[in-house]
Amino acid sequence: MEPSFNHPQGPPPENNLIWAILCTVLCCLSFGIVSIIKSTKVKELWMYGDYIGAQKAADDAKKWAIWGAVAAIIGWVLYLGLFLFIGFLGFIDA
Repeated sequence: MEPSFNHPQGPPPENNLIWAILCTVLCCLSFGIVSIIKSTKVKELWMYGDYIGAQKAADDAKKWAIWGAVAAIIGWVLYLGLFLFIGFLGFIDA
């Protein structure tokens, strides 16, 4: 009888590194860095046999990248709204 190892079938979960890098470069630096750190741990955890930890790290990387994108969208909307408001005040005073 062959020894039974607790290795799941298939490759490790998607580490979402592309989304983490895009978030860092295009959206929000702080959220993107956390996302990159989480995404780089996925393969390492998988190789050590911590399959649940690898999946959690992949999910966390995706979560931080999404939060970074949402924070960037909110920031841009507030930035645009501020300039429109200031422009509107200048138009009223003129």
